[in-house]
Amino acid sequence: MMLKPYRLGALLLALSALPAVPSASAVAAPAVPAAAPEGHTADQIGRFLVRFYGEHGPSDHDRRHHVSQVLQERQQTTTESDVLLCAQNEPRDIAVGPVTVAQAAGVGWATVTTHWASDKTDTFTAYVRLDSRPIRIDDVICAG
Repeated sequence: MMLKPYRLGALLLALSALPAVPSASAVAAPAVPAAAPEGHTADQIGRFLVRFYGEHGPSDHDRRHHVSQVLQERQQTTTESDVLLCAQNEPRDIAVGPVTVAQAAGVGWATVTTHWASDKTDTFTAYVRLDSRPIRIDDVICAG
């Protein structure tokens, strides 16, 4: 390996810091539209969560077909509460908040609010993997 004199190394470092100047052919090239993001959109996840949770909680069918294996196993070992609702009973009503999607993380989530008798409410966060097929709940984190 041959060592370069300091001046040459400094010059190369300075040149690498300069902004690139596009050539005339690069400027004239037509713009290529960005590829559509893969996976579920915030709107699709929101519609899924509203349907999944309904007014009182997920159906038996949804619990079998639209829940990750990890959550199904967690429910089998957690007998004192429903891991999908973070509760012991059936709520009076359920509302799903706005969905946030993090493409880089490959996940979307929303806060779900359960309404109970005597105007008590609880919240939890439901997560959906963007690449899940069919779309399904991947995780639920209870608020407290």
